[in-house]
Amino acid sequence: MITSAGLLLYRRDAAGVLEVLIAHMGGPFWARKDEAAWSIPKGEYDPDVETAVDAACREFREELGVDPPATPRIELGTWTYSGKHLTVFAVDGAGFEASGFDYGTFELEWPPRSGRTVLFPEVDRAEWMGLDAARPRLVKGQRPALDALLNSL
Repeated sequence: MITSAGLLLYRRDAAGVLEVLIAHMGGPFWARKDEAAWSIPKGEYDPDVETAVDAACREFREELGVDPPATPRIELGTWTYSGKHLTVFAVDGAGFEASGFDYGTFELEWPPRSGRTVLFPEVDRAEWMGLDAARPRLVKGQRPALDALLNSL
């Protein structure tokens, strides 16, 4: 089973509404999609080489090009979806601005069967949004992390 880990940043807006930072997946498949096309910044790792929390921080940096806040990481749980085990850590993101990102890239043959390789961003934007807005946008397998976040706060 593939293992992956991610950081779910959270904060309260001026009105006290809980918000999370999620990222819209990059590349041509996701370009015109919104519902179930967003993700917690995360990625794969080898548990024999690094811990889940170290991998989550590394992947945050690789996907968004910035360091995550240096606040405690709270393990929310591990969920299985799409053939992967995903461990998510909550991080207090108060004061973290969703700007200045330098998104990581991946190569893809595009258009299909063209023999041409194109670089695409792993994610094409990341935004703070309330849980009601985030829930339908997150891929289904990651939605339980929102409930776990609510239960942990």
